[in-house]
Amino acid sequence: MTGTPLAAAAIAQLESEGVDTVVGTVVNPAGLTLAKTVPIRRTNTFADPGLGASPSWHAFAIDQSGIAFTRDVGVIGDQRLRIDLSALRIVGDGLAWAPAAFFSQEGAPVPACARGTLSRVETALAEAGVEAVVGHEVEFLLVAPDGERLPSTLWAQYGLAGVLEHEAFVRDVTRSAGAAGIAIEQFHPEYGANQFELSVAPQPPVAAADQLVLLRLVIGRVARRHGLRISLSPAPFANGVGSGAHQHFSLTMSDEPLFSDGAGARGMTAVGENAVAGVVHGLPEAQGVLCGSIVSGLRMHPGNWAGAYACWGTENREAAVRFITGGPGNPRGGNVEVKIVDPSANPYLASAAILGLALDGIERRAQLPPEVTIDPADLAASERERDGILSLHRDQAEVIAALNDSKLMRKLLGNAAVDMVVAVRTLEHERYGDLDPEQLADKFRMAWSL
Repeated sequence: MTGTPLAAAAIAQLESEGVDTVVGTVVNPAGLTLAKTVPIRRTNTFADPGLGASPSWHAFAIDQSGIAFTRDVGVIGDQRLRIDLSALRIVGDGLAWAPAAFFSQEGAPVPACARGTLSRVETALAEAGVEAVVGHEVEFLLVAPDGERLPSTLWAQYGLAGVLEHEAFVRDVTRSAGAAGIAIEQFHPEYGANQFELSVAPQPPVAAADQLVLLRLVIGRVARRHGLRISLSPAPFANGVGSGAHQHFSLTMSDEPLFSDGAGARGMTAVGENAVAGVVHGLPEAQGVLCGSIVSGLRMHPGNWAGAYACWGTENREAAVRFITGGPGNPRGGNVEVKIVDPSANPYLASAAILGLALDGIERRAQLPPEVTIDPADLAASERERDGILSLHRDQAEVIAALNDSKLMRKLLGNAAVDMVVAVRTLEHERYGDLDPEQLADKFRMAWSL
């Protein structure tokens, strides 16, 4: 996983391109991006044997002080952070970046490691003859350095004014992302004032999550250069527009797409239907991984395009699972968008949960529920009950309990990963569950920012 060591000539080439520092990042169960850096000459050491990191890295909470110690994660022991040299990228101004993963002192993968968990799910898919690609979206809000609102006099939803108002920032992000090898597919103003969204090209699951982490780093650096900051909170301001981190995925078997050219619903194959059914049925238990933070519930409401109901529908932005058919407007073929994922989620664990549910659906031949062709909120309660359409949890305590009690999520992600997500989210709820929406939004607006 750490890649072949860099030859002296490769390190010399990096130095000739101005690189003097290498940063390696991991994302912990609370969705926090953590890092260590080394001088360029220490790059290979960062890859193997790696740098020491306390097990408490898994337990750091979003309030900048809390540590959610558990029976297995405490003050005793040490682990190693190892960067993956095959994914090393130059990000400019003397800095190179690589994704890292947790290993034991003896070199074994740490079960709680998010990148390692997604790698295991990717391997399980391959062993079942399934190839997955994932495309990430990232929504964020531009704010002042202190986290306060920026003026929005000329802002219009998806408006040209937003591009022109922040043209230097937009162009700088585009240039910097391209230089770092990130394939941006679109970049536009969003519904909320000073809110933007980027979509990046689909890649295999681990590489896709790596690309998202690098993109967030790039956006954060560019914002700082322009005297701005980014908020990656699911709900930056109470009663405002929330931010999602939607994940698209497509699956193939024997080089045949599962979401296109089939005889099933909307062109799916029978196996594709099983995969979508697995995701829809598993969302209530996976919600703690996908959108389980103390502020996630502020976004999870009907009318927010956040997917507040566990159902699926073609191009239905109020369904938790939005199906996109293949065709002239979508030449890559059909794909599935999971809308409930938000920026507080660990993207590696979120992808592992989604793809794990899809594989589970395939293995047990889960039956696809009826398609929802209207806003599910417009259905009568009896109609939703008839079709098995569940309203997803908005209360964090319910979200945590559903994840903690889920045998399925523990099977897919492992007890170590689930236990740490439950621990950090439980700490959030115990400390801050009595705050009102405005207090929550204000306190955690910058919790996931870079």
